[in-house]
Amino acid sequence: MQPPATYDVARVRACFPALAEGTAHFDGPGGSQVPEPVARAVADTLTSSISNRGRVSTAERRADDIVTAARRAVADLVGGVEDGVVFGRSMTQLSYDLARTLAAAWQPGDQVVVTRLDHDANIRPWVQAAHSVGATVRWAPFDPHTGELATTAVTELLTERTRVVAVTAASNLIGTRPDVAAIVQAAHAVGALVHVDGVHLTPHAPVDMSVMGADFYATSPYKWMGPHHGALIADPALLDTLRPHKLLPSSQQVPERFELGTLPYELLAGTAAAVDFIADLVPSVGDRRGRVCTSMAAAQAHEHVLFERLVDALGSLEGVTLHGHPKRRTPTVLFSVAGRSPAQVHEELAARGVNAPGDNFYALEASRWMGLGDEGAVRAGIAPYTDDADVDRLLEGVAALL
Repeated sequence: MQPPATYDVARVRACFPALAEGTAHFDGPGGSQVPEPVARAVADTLTSSISNRGRVSTAERRADDIVTAARRAVADLVGGVEDGVVFGRSMTQLSYDLARTLAAAWQPGDQVVVTRLDHDANIRPWVQAAHSVGATVRWAPFDPHTGELATTAVTELLTERTRVVAVTAASNLIGTRPDVAAIVQAAHAVGALVHVDGVHLTPHAPVDMSVMGADFYATSPYKWMGPHHGALIADPALLDTLRPHKLLPSSQQVPERFELGTLPYELLAGTAAAVDFIADLVPSVGDRRGRVCTSMAAAQAHEHVLFERLVDALGSLEGVTLHGHPKRRTPTVLFSVAGRSPAQVHEELAARGVNAPGDNFYALEASRWMGLGDEGAVRAGIAPYTDDADVDRLLEGVAALL
């Protein structure tokens, strides 16, 4: 697969002030760098006349318009519905809030299904919510050698008492992309809801919630070149059936019902700007949703070429061990270097201007399941701004350690 000629990585890189510092960033899975238009949108909002949302004063209307624009932008990014976009402090916070809300209707003997592959933010909220009401937790394993999560590993756990299935759209540790649509179909057949952690998938592939079928889809703008906060997307009709704890004077409307306190308008302005930036990764015409899909497909192809070269080269180095090799994955590789701890590799690469951290990256269950313990390994992720020179520097740095 070759990247489309229209994907100009030099043009993309020129939009990121941080890259001028000279660091080769492979730490995108933990948080991407931010382009100038996003930073400008945040700064412009902070320095503008703004107040609590309303439609009377200019400041009120500005705040209200920013929120509406951000909801519309996130919906365009993932193929969701504008009125079903909920904003929160983080994906973790939103998952905890949702788990507590859903658990209020569970009974002893009800079941939730989680996977060993997931980030802890899509495990612990469900485990703890289940335990709080006496529900049962069922664990879906994945193959620790290949990194694959078989659909049957999840579906064979389903019963008519299953209330929620929590599954990742892509592993933040090793990139595995399970067949979420098949899992959703099986879960819906027994009347269960599906919460999908889309934090690691959204930055790397076109996302369409209508095709995926997820009831809830969580994402984090700071993983796709936006500000630090989280978003949860669902059908507004489904959200309207839920009654979270909230302040008495706060809105009962969906999605505001799920948003506690005043929203961070500057971060929402940056989020809309990030989606606009993604839509323009490959300049084209048409509505924003169509341009997002075109650009993300081009970015995915660009990343794939770099990733194949990186994985092939790392795998050829004696003393480097690659962990997991799922067939369908995001451009994320986890590896170990003989004679070095993950922290040591991280430090030595950083000294060479290459950011590739070593950890379990909150995918604690996955790291333990793969025999890496709590220490984990070194993770390198390709981003839309990664180029061949970055890959060269990472490979040279690892080779120097050997």
